[in-house]
Amino acid sequence: MAATPSSRMTIIVAGAGIVGSACAYFLGQAGAQVHLLDASAPAAEASGAADGAVSVASKRPGPLMTAALSGISLYRDLAESGPLSGLFHRRSTFIVAASEDEQKVLEAHAGALAEAGVVITAIAGNDIARRFPALSSAASLVIEVQGEGHAIGYQVVHRLIAASGATVHRSTPVLRLVLDRSGTRLAGVETPSGFLGADAVVLATGNGSAALLGLANVLTPRKGQLLITERDPALNAAMPGSIMSGRYLLSKGSQKTASAGPAPAGPARGFGLVIDPLRTGQFLIGGTREDHGNKQETDLSAVSRILADAVALVPDLARLRLLRSFAGARAAVRDGLPLVGRLPGLSNAVVATGFEGDGICLGPVMGRAVARLLLDKEPGLDLAPFSPNRFQPSGDAA
Repeated sequence: MAATPSSRMTIIVAGAGIVGSACAYFLGQAGAQVHLLDASAPAAEASGAADGAVSVASKRPGPLMTAALSGISLYRDLAESGPLSGLFHRRSTFIVAASEDEQKVLEAHAGALAEAGVVITAIAGNDIARRFPALSSAASLVIEVQGEGHAIGYQVVHRLIAASGATVHRSTPVLRLVLDRSGTRLAGVETPSGFLGADAVVLATGNGSAALLGLANVLTPRKGQLLITERDPALNAAMPGSIMSGRYLLSKGSQKTASAGPAPAGPARGFGLVIDPLRTGQFLIGGTREDHGNKQETDLSAVSRILADAVALVPDLARLRLLRSFAGARAAVRDGLPLVGRLPGLSNAVVATGFEGDGICLGPVMGRAVARLLLDKEPGLDLAPFSPNRFQPSGDAA
């Protein structure tokens, strides 16, 4: 049995993204001594390049949708009486269909959301122009998903770390896991600075998890390209919430088939579309889903396609200048569900990785679940669908 919080158990959390920082926060609140390690720096990877959607709108029915609903609820709690005060902003998401195929997918998805208890409103016909005048006349159906929100990933990470009391180790990658003499527990981890021991270890290492755990055939780095425009307060104010194209739902189904038109050369790439009116008056527009992790550059063909799709849905965006394009690489699991749970054969090691584009929404609630798991408490979520036992990691412990 794991040590109790009162014994000041020492826990290593590897990975200072939103999942790792949330885990560190909840462990710190329980009295644990936490060492938070990152190969670079907090929020340096996917959490710092995310769109910030705290949303159930695109989640498929099942465990991800259930977890997302719990995640949104936890954000509200942490914003009202916890460390995320002022960082979580409530709003609706509007899913827009502008073709027959998109409308069919959206109608089915709206039914699934409603069945799960999500409050939605269907907007059609002349009501679209009245409720959302910025939209193109091509919009044939809009589903408003209520009760959602937005939070900037790197701000959440830094706020959680500050409230956790954790000792942060920057530029400290985990090189390997070190077993104790029993072979059923970890003694700690090896880093470039040497061995660091702990009572338990959490691996929230994103794309770094594949090599560390022998999961190269399970985890894939999935790149996404995003754009930022200049400010337009009037257009921003005319948009009552974030827009998600029906194509985004299609893009989450298959990178190879989601794109209309000729398939791009090179790695598989899907196009969805999200247009997010930021509180600054700017717009964040995305994006792509590409089966590789080269986040060092964006490319003209992708940027042009994203902008063309955005203008087709919100024509007034055509008058704005593009200020910045950037990319992030998220860890994706081949079956579409993250890996969360105890590592097979290791009683004091937990993995939490592979959240792809759902990390911002699920980060705090999964971090809390992992912390509770390590403290031998009920995690508050059914983690069985996310268990790493469904794969067979070869491991790199020695």
